Amino acid sequence: MPRTAASLTAAACLIGMSLAASPAEAATFENYVALGDSFTAGPLIPPTAPWSDLRCMRSASNYAQLTADRLGVAEFTDASCSGAVADDFWESQHYGVPPQFDALTPETDLVTVGIGGNDFGFVDVLTECAERSFDNPFGSPCKNSYGDELDQRIEDLRGEISDVYAEVFERSPDATVLSVGYLQILPEGRGCWPVMPIARGDVAYLDQVQSDLNAMLEEEATAAGAVFVDVLERGHDVCQKSSDRWVEGLVPENSAAPVHPNKAGMAAVADRVGETLGVASGAA
Repeated sequence: MPRTAASLTAAACLIGMSLAASPAEAATFENYVALGDSFTAGPLIPPTAPWSDLRCMRSASNYAQLTADRLGVAEFTDASCSGAVADDFWESQHYGVPPQFDALTPETDLVTVGIGGNDFGFVDVLTECAERSFDNPFGSPCKNSYGDELDQRIEDLRGEISDVYAEVFERSPDATVLSVGYLQILPEGRGCWPVMPIARGDVAYLDQVQSDLNAMLEEEATAAGAVFVDVLERGHDVCQKSSDRWVEGLVPENSAAPVHPNKAGMAAVADRVGETLGVASGAA
């Protein structure tokens, strides 16, 4: 679907604001909807949102809730759900849980979207690579197995991601739409086997795959008229000490699901979203 004039205008204004706005110049929003998977929902980060369906495992400390609090929006709907794929935006993920797109209305003026990781199959890839690492912890068994397949998976997702943003703008044509990327999971090299059981030669390979996934999400979101929020900051991956990491390892040391953002990671994402909207970090 072509970009609407409203979406293009919103994107252009927001890009300029993200570069130069002060907190006093921040845009105001009344109706905010968050769409996404577990990297939005924040499974096992306390406290659990009391209004949330337990199957979606939404945290009241996820970046969407923090953003809503900082903006002081009149209406906030967190439709994110752990395990979500793009189809769950159109269809019910669990019995009794509405499709995520049902939360959008013509009055919605701010939307954040975090989707694509489960469609790509990142959890399955990490599980497969972890299993292979025990046979060759210093080699590249995962890269040798997958080869260029993961690059092709990313390319094959472009149409689906493009459709997501087209539908967002169709349902909420006047909304400012932010595409939120994924926090860094693995370091750029070496890793920390066996704490995070990824073979040494596969660490850089998988880190590049994640960077490529984020790059594709940025390209498709930007082409649709959304603004991409890059949250992949180095030095906070699963191999860092517990006080520095934003994503937990297979055995979490902070309260969070394995290989998912912790509370500090959610706060960091909320800061990046706030900076894009011209809101000071940590502002309430």
